[in-house]
Amino acid sequence: MEFNSGNTMEKVKEKGKRGLFRVIFGRTTFFLLFAFLQVVILVWIYLWLDDQYKTYGYGLFSLVSAVLAVRILNEKQNASFKMAWLVPVLIFPVFGALFYVFVQLQLETKVMAKRLSDINSRTRQYLEQDSAAFGRLEKQSVPNANLCRFLYDRGGFPVYEKTNFRYFPLGDDFFAELLPELQRAGRFIFLEYFIIQRGVMWDAILEILEQKVKEGVEVRLMYDGTNSFANLPHDYPKQLEEKGIKCRVFNPIRPAISTGQNNRDHRKILVIDGHTAYTGGVNLSDEYINRKVRFGHWKDNAICIKGEAVKSFTVMFLQMWSACARYPEYDFNFEKFLDIGDYFHAPELNMEGYSVPFSDSPMDGEAVGHQLYLDILYQAKKYVYIMTPYLILDDDLMTALCYAAKRGVDTVIVMPHIPDKKYAFMLAHSYYMDLIEAGVKIYEYLPGFVHSKTFVSDDEKAVVGSINLDFRSLFLHFECAVYIYKNPVIHHIRRDFDETLKHCVRMTSDSVEALPVLHRFCGKALRLIAPLM
Repeated sequence: MEFNSGNTMEKVKEKGKRGLFRVIFGRTTFFLLFAFLQVVILVWIYLWLDDQYKTYGYGLFSLVSAVLAVRILNEKQNASFKMAWLVPVLIFPVFGALFYVFVQLQLETKVMAKRLSDINSRTRQYLEQDSAAFGRLEKQSVPNANLCRFLYDRGGFPVYEKTNFRYFPLGDDFFAELLPELQRAGRFIFLEYFIIQRGVMWDAILEILEQKVKEGVEVRLMYDGTNSFANLPHDYPKQLEEKGIKCRVFNPIRPAISTGQNNRDHRKILVIDGHTAYTGGVNLSDEYINRKVRFGHWKDNAICIKGEAVKSFTVMFLQMWSACARYPEYDFNFEKFLDIGDYFHAPELNMEGYSVPFSDSPMDGEAVGHQLYLDILYQAKKYVYIMTPYLILDDDLMTALCYAAKRGVDTVIVMPHIPDKKYAFMLAHSYYMDLIEAGVKIYEYLPGFVHSKTFVSDDEKAVVGSINLDFRSLFLHFECAVYIYKNPVIHHIRRDFDETLKHCVRMTSDSVEALPVLHRFCGKALRLIAPLM
């Protein structure tokens, strides 16, 4: 075969020109330039105010900072967030005050909060508590009934019986079961994920979804806006709509500096025909099933729910779907589309125990996941075992973890040994010494990265979902999980924890002190702004 080097070089040059054109005129460049322009404007305002500070004296700006400090102290929010705001406002009066006012004036967050509140009020009727089921739980355990009452009264999510669970200790196991389950779908498939990335996993799922649409199955897909910036084309929803798949993007990344970008949809929800649901830590990308290696072996988990509790996941999805509508007031006629005969098809199961699937919103004033974790720690009698990829704690969780260990509860945390974010790893290590000295046992997973978000306690209760032990997940993101009490699946979750420990190394005071000095210093310094990161 004759090789034409001239033609090849021309093709390479032409490809290079197209690539350069995309770089110069692409949305990423536009985003960066527009964001840079806004930063320049903010810096100019700051310099102007700083000049006024020098002109009109210290008193005026000190007064402004004092007023803001009083406001911050009296706000209804976590104490760590208050401290993170007080430091810049009091130490840097001009910059701190400007930044705080800028954040508080964001209307985008207030509009979304109002929209979600309206939607949740309209859908509350579909999540009514079965008083008989709650009465049976109360007879078994008053403390657990009180916890479930909190989840219902403050979160809007009832406790269920007659629900079966299957636990998957790896994303690989979840993926193997998911494909045939999707193929059996006959009415609808709902998917809501933080990350979707094209590859082995998503391509296989998408192929089935396309086939199901042709069979008349309703398919709705929702993903967080960070995908449009990092993983998927900007017009991907249009591409899917052309295939018959309804698609919406939550909070798309825009070239505008806004605190609304902090509130990401971190949930993982998949509902099939109203009788089966999945949640957990697994996103729809190849590293989650170990088809792509990024940070060693990826230890994740997922759980399958069949039965009455699926109803809550169905409503959760449709609530967020409606919130993402361009014209929400004309979007969902809930009285029509959330009819029992359309989306709720729970099979008749007679299983042991209770469960509460729930969602956690950063916009309703209730940190539901945070309170649930605290309740488990304070109610534990024998043990609390935790898996989490991040460990960035507020004072409440720090106190609860240390107190559990000090009163003799076997308190164990499994963390990654190979981190995905260096700064988060340094922050996590800054908590190790205090926890270890209190008696908390900390292990790191030697083969790689732990992405599971799991609590299991006393062989009686467990939480599996998307909620990490960090400020962003507990207070800023939309999250979901399922709380399980006295169901046989808890023993499977405990067994997975025991198996995982066999591949871990225990961290000690000596191993923490052996970390590089700069690493430890940076971790402690980052704690000053941890709630704002």
